[in-house]
Amino acid sequence: MMREKLNKDMSFMNKGFTFRSGAVKKKVNSYSSFWDNSTDDYDVDEFLGNDVEKPKGKDLVALAGYKRAISNFVSIVTEQSIPVVFNSADQSYTDGKTVTIGSNLDDKKFDVAVGLALHEASHIKLSDFDFLRNLEFEIPTETYVLGEGKGVPKHEVLNTIKSLLNYVEDRRIDNFIFTTSPGYKGYYHSMYEKYFYSKIVDKGLLSSDMRIEDIESYMYRIINLHNKNRQLGALVGLKEIYSLIGLRNISRLTSTKEVFGVALSVMNVILNSIDKIEIPDDESEGNQNGSDGDDENGDGNGSGGGSDDNTLSDDEFSDLLDSIENGSEGGEGSDGGKSVEVPGGMGNGSMNDDGSEPVELSDRQKELLKKAFEKQEKFLDGDVQKTNMSKKDKKDMSTLEDSGASYEQVGEGISKDYYGDAVGSGTKCLVVKKLTQSLIDSNTFGCTTKYNQERYNDDSRYSRYNFVEEGLRLGNVLGRKLKVRGEETSLKYSRQDSGKIDKRLISELGFGNSGVFSQTFVERYNKAYLHISVDASGSMSGDKWNQAMTSAVAMIKASDMAGNIDVVVSIRTTNYGGGGGHGVPLIVVCYDSRVDKLSKVRKLFPALDVSGTTPEGLCFEAIQKDLIPGNSTQDSYFINFSDGQPWYQNNEIRYGGTDAENHTKKMCNNMRAMGISVLSYFIGSDNSYGVDSDMSSFKNMYGNDAEFINSTNMMEVAKTMNKKFLEV
Repeated sequence: MMREKLNKDMSFMNKGFTFRSGAVKKKVNSYSSFWDNSTDDYDVDEFLGNDVEKPKGKDLVALAGYKRAISNFVSIVTEQSIPVVFNSADQSYTDGKTVTIGSNLDDKKFDVAVGLALHEASHIKLSDFDFLRNLEFEIPTETYVLGEGKGVPKHEVLNTIKSLLNYVEDRRIDNFIFTTSPGYKGYYHSMYEKYFYSKIVDKGLLSSDMRIEDIESYMYRIINLHNKNRQLGALVGLKEIYSLIGLRNISRLTSTKEVFGVALSVMNVILNSIDKIEIPDDESEGNQNGSDGDDENGDGNGSGGGSDDNTLSDDEFSDLLDSIENGSEGGEGSDGGKSVEVPGGMGNGSMNDDGSEPVELSDRQKELLKKAFEKQEKFLDGDVQKTNMSKKDKKDMSTLEDSGASYEQVGEGISKDYYGDAVGSGTKCLVVKKLTQSLIDSNTFGCTTKYNQERYNDDSRYSRYNFVEEGLRLGNVLGRKLKVRGEETSLKYSRQDSGKIDKRLISELGFGNSGVFSQTFVERYNKAYLHISVDASGSMSGDKWNQAMTSAVAMIKASDMAGNIDVVVSIRTTNYGGGGGHGVPLIVVCYDSRVDKLSKVRKLFPALDVSGTTPEGLCFEAIQKDLIPGNSTQDSYFINFSDGQPWYQNNEIRYGGTDAENHTKKMCNNMRAMGISVLSYFIGSDNSYGVDSDMSSFKNMYGNDAEFINSTNMMEVAKTMNKKFLEV
């Protein structure tokens, strides 16, 4: 109880989601250093980012984490609440309202996914979608007429202007990120390395290909103007186009409409530079029907500007976007863009800008170049194909997001094998912060079963689930005693030398009496926080489980009646998911009085059940940051119910014996350092085999105040806690 002075100013064997066991791998290298360009002999599927072998199921918890992270990036950069959703219909373009991401995500592909998301989000923030939807009617008639005179039909004029606009608009909105959020440049590096930089693109720019004055050649050269191997002399008018676009002064363009003006000017240069052509219908259609089946998160084979290392250097990347911020080359262009002096004449195409002979591509390289160009065009059109998420996965994902499920890295430094020869970086623990009905319905975890819940609802007298009703009954009895915790008493002391003036004593002033003040003290109990953690491993079945949960429910009910006690109840076990072995350590927060109503206990607790192994300290480590420290105004308790020694194993960690005991002990000591009283109860029976040795290990982990308690006497725990709560 605290006394407060009032001053005068105070008034996993499951059929649900797929989880993979093993550690959460730390990203050693920043951003996109994972790209591999050690060879020119590309495999087409690899080059396009296609998965040759599809993974068996998706780790939806990890995907939910990626989605949260990407959503945060988007919100921070755009300063808008833009929804991020997984693709479900192979539509990867932004609709001006949401950002769509593919579901084929992992640590390696994350940087590209973030870059694409930021790119789409900045479109939402900066691009005029109404203007783009009516683009056809913005194009002057004379441009269509000019196109027809050169054998370019109206629809191709429209599509080309749209592509040109998209290219310049992309540079404009990407520059927004670079100038407002430079810390995110790395994600753009990764994205551009995947879609715009590869050795085959570099070779294509230096080759004799794409040097005929036709629309395809111009678009290829224009799309890659930011590449240092651009060859402005390859086509007639390309130097002028470079000046019109003005990459190094792209910030001068402040709207989509201004970008359209640049695109229109570039289109006129193209049309004036090409000879009259006749394009057979079958050819023009054939060029539009190809699909690379690309995934936006797939591995790329990009390389920066022809460099020999695996990533694009900052210096090389400066030709893309960094340079936009840093001044200019040459003099002013006619539209405010910057012109640049380059060798190569007016575009005879016979020589490279440095005077070297263009290289010749093999047939295979030409095919790869074609695919790369198609890939770039799709990017410009916002048609980046993204892995679809099935309806079931979307539903399951929603369930996991509602439950607040996430991974926590735990157990660093624990041995990976029996002999202790290898020490690993730990493993991941699945933390579910909110038990929901949809989580139970999904049959996701072995520690929840809808069947048990339905059985209880059909007949609450069913003995296996009497712990709910029995716990509520007992809690009601104990709670009546705890009501005093919510009360406070006031004591007033008169004739004090300081405090608040007592009006009744003012008349005594002047008679040598200075004690005309009064002080009021309020006595109240400290607010209390109680976290009850229950071992839900398979060995806890039967009376152990029923009695432990009865005690937990009783404390929930009693604390609810007291009014100043917050109670959190969690269960811990392992989840048997798609990774094999022993799944992953799992801790589920079943009840939190700060956010849950008491009715949740009767509704959802019957579904709780036992399964799996005993990862003890790993689960404790995963939730320590969520515990409330104790202090002079806050009493904090951690109550543990368990029936055995810790044990868990996967390919990343062997959690047992002395290592597990010492780790669990360390976690308990960490709690005590936070001002939390740790009370641990070993649940067994008097005739349990090996109980003496187990109890010795138990005390080593939890301290000398750890107690053995018979499963038939579990109610004594609740009574003991009641007494502790009433201590002054």
